[in-house]
Amino acid sequence: MQAMVLERAGGPVSARRVARPRPGPGQIEVRVEACGVCRTDLHIQAGELPGPKLPLVLGHEIVGLVENRGAGAGRFRPGTRVGVPWLGWTCGECRFCRSGRENLCDRAAFTGYDRDGGYAEYAIADERYCFALPPSYSPVHAAPLLCAGLIGYRSIVAAGTARRLGLYGFGAAAHIVAQVARHQGRQVFAFTRPGDLEGQRFARELHAVWAGGSDEPPPEPLDAAILFAPVGDLVPLALRATDKGGRVVCAGIHMSPVPSFPYELLWGERSVRSVANLTRRDGEEFFRLAEEVPLEISAEVFPLGRANVALEQVRSGGVRGAAVLAG
Repeated sequence: MQAMVLERAGGPVSARRVARPRPGPGQIEVRVEACGVCRTDLHIQAGELPGPKLPLVLGHEIVGLVENRGAGAGRFRPGTRVGVPWLGWTCGECRFCRSGRENLCDRAAFTGYDRDGGYAEYAIADERYCFALPPSYSPVHAAPLLCAGLIGYRSIVAAGTARRLGLYGFGAAAHIVAQVARHQGRQVFAFTRPGDLEGQRFARELHAVWAGGSDEPPPEPLDAAILFAPVGDLVPLALRATDKGGRVVCAGIHMSPVPSFPYELLWGERSVRSVANLTRRDGEEFFRLAEEVPLEISAEVFPLGRANVALEQVRSGGVRGAAVLAG
């Protein structure tokens, strides 16, 4: 089969003919229809995340049809469309798994990192960690839900009941979260790269009450802020923009160093926390929500062979919404 393979950290992905994978016990083989290009893929490619399997097929926002099933796999019938997310396996035994926090599992395996992902014609997945998808979304529009949507959902839950919600970095995740927030009756304040007028227009189209550069203060204090941009310098800026008792949620898997800042920015019972990975419960809750709320997914489609172009477009901020490999 055709796959785009990362041979070494810091290098491009390369088109390769590789053996078609076969499902083992409890696994399904998925014929990939679409795979989102996530910022996490950039961090893996750049070597900013330690110890990926190499060579590696990237991609963890996979939508496809069940082609074959391994021994004991019976959850999905052949021909069923499923979503394969970042969380690919957990041990079920560690203190985190036993306390409902499988996203923190000590031995977790991740799609497109520890095991091959969806930049390919076929992928293998543990059926227990796959999701049934709302039928109203096409494969291209469902793919970004598998990480941008799921991590965005976990982040907005972590933000608590905040009415005035700041979103720093208005890309794949934020454009989904903005719609969820509006559905929940929140006000969205969107922060883009300074001077990114197109990104600010995009945010206003999705009913942000204010949009500006990340170097600008919002017109009123925020109750919470979610940082999707992997820029540590934004943490003190977000704290400065947040009201007393507010919360800053760092949603990325990697971030540049956070600079020191005066305690006065944290004082007033402000807090900073991270969001790590996802749980299957997050997925079940989010996809129920995605059936209720008709999310408008903005996706730019690239053929599989142009995965490097898609990665570079995501890196440069040149994609309006999400980038998706399909066809």
